[in-house]
Amino acid sequence: MTTRPEVIDLLIEARWIAAVDPNVVHRNHAVAVNQGRILAILPTGEARARYAPTKTTVLQDHILIPGLINLHTHAAMSLMRGMADDLPLMEWLQDHIWPAEAAHASAQFVYDGTRLACAEMLLGGITCFNDMYFYPEAAAIAADEMGIRAMLGITTLEFPTPYANDADDYINKGLAVRERWLNHPRIGFCIAPHAPYTVSDKTFERVVTLSEQLNLPIHCHIHETIHEVEESQKLHHARPLERLRRLGLTGPGFIGVHAVHMRDDELKECASNGIHIAHCPTSNLKLASGFSPVAKMQELGINVGIGTDGAASNNRLDLFSEMRLAALLAKGLSGDASALKASDVLRMATLNGANALGLGKEIGSITPGKAADLCAVSLAGFNNKPCYDPVSHLIYVSSRDNVTHVWVDGICCVDNKELTTNRGNHLDTAIALWQNSLEFRQG
Repeated sequence: MTTRPEVIDLLIEARWIAAVDPNVVHRNHAVAVNQGRILAILPTGEARARYAPTKTTVLQDHILIPGLINLHTHAAMSLMRGMADDLPLMEWLQDHIWPAEAAHASAQFVYDGTRLACAEMLLGGITCFNDMYFYPEAAAIAADEMGIRAMLGITTLEFPTPYANDADDYINKGLAVRERWLNHPRIGFCIAPHAPYTVSDKTFERVVTLSEQLNLPIHCHIHETIHEVEESQKLHHARPLERLRRLGLTGPGFIGVHAVHMRDDELKECASNGIHIAHCPTSNLKLASGFSPVAKMQELGINVGIGTDGAASNNRLDLFSEMRLAALLAKGLSGDASALKASDVLRMATLNGANALGLGKEIGSITPGKAADLCAVSLAGFNNKPCYDPVSHLIYVSSRDNVTHVWVDGICCVDNKELTTNRGNHLDTAIALWQNSLEFRQG
C-alpha cells in the first residue's frame, strides 16, 4: 500500500543547510515547513517523496541559515543615518542626536524610521531585532506590518523627551503598550534602561522588580566608553557593572550592550552570573569607543550575540559586515587566529542572540519544532568560487547583497532580493519628508 505524501505549506531545497544547533552543515537537503514551523530536515530525495508542498523553493547554489538576530539596535534612528558622523559618543549624543530627537521624535517619526530599518534588515537576512527607542507602539505597528520579529524596549531614562516626562512615565507608557501587544506571536518586549549614566538607582530598582514580576529581559548599555566608567566612579564610587550588581540587575536576564572597557574580574563576573553581551563592533569603532574583549568572553563561556546599534552610529543595519568584523577583531586583538571561528560567529548572530532574548526554544537554529525564521544566501558567482567550506564563505566572503530569500514564521518576506506583498509601500515618500525636515533644522 502506497502512503500518500503529506501536504505541507513549503519545502525549501538547498545545496547547503547550516543548522547551527547542532553545528552541522547538511548538503543537498531540504527543510519542510508547515503552519510556520519547521517539520523536518532531510535529504532532498526523501523530502520529495514524503511531502506534497503547496510551494517549493529550490536553492541550487545557496546556503540556508537561521534568520539573523540583531541583538541591539535603535531602529527609528535610521532616519538620522549619516546626520552627525565622525564624532565621539558624548558629543554625538549631546550636541546632535538628542537635540534632533527633541525637535522631531514622534510616533510618526518612529513608525517611518522603524519601517525603513525593517526593510533594510529583512533584505539583509535579519528576521528578529532587539530595539531600544521611544514610542514602542509605533515600532510595534511598523514591525508587524513589515512581518519581522521584534523585541521592543520599554525604554527609560531620567530626563524628559517628547515621548515622556520622567523615568516612571517612560516605564508606565511602555508597560501599557506591552499589555496591548501581549499575545502577538512576533512582538515581544524587554525592559530597557538606557544606560547607567542616564538612569538613577531608584529607577534601576524598579526595573529589577518589573523584570522579575513580568519575566522580561533587561537590555542596557554598559561599559561603552572610558568616560562612562570614570564618571560612574566619581558619582557612584563604583564602576558601572559593580553598581548594577549592587542594585540586583546582573543575572541571566541581563543583556549588556557594548561591554568594551571590561576588566578580567568583571568578565568572570559576567560569566558566573549568566550575563549576556550584545557585541556591536562597527559602532564601537566608529565612535572610537574601543574594542570589546570578545575572545576572552568566549573563553569564559559568556553568551555573546551581535548587534548593529542604530544606523545613526554605524551606519548600516548589516549583520554580515558585523559578523566578519567581529571575527577579524577577535583574532587581531587576541593574537589567536583560531579565535571566533566562522561557525562561532554564525552562532553568535543566530542562536546566541535568541538565547539572550529568552527565545532560544523558538528561533535561532534550523531545528524541527522551531519557527521557520530562515535566510537563503547565494554562493554563486566567481567571488564565491571555489567553495571548500560554505560557512567560511558566509562569514568571510559573502555580504548582505547575497541574501535572496527570507522567511519569518514560514512567510516569505524577501523573494529574489525583493520585499514581498508591498511591505515598502510609500516608504520613499516618508523618508524624503523626514530628510527635508531634519536637513532644515541642521542647516
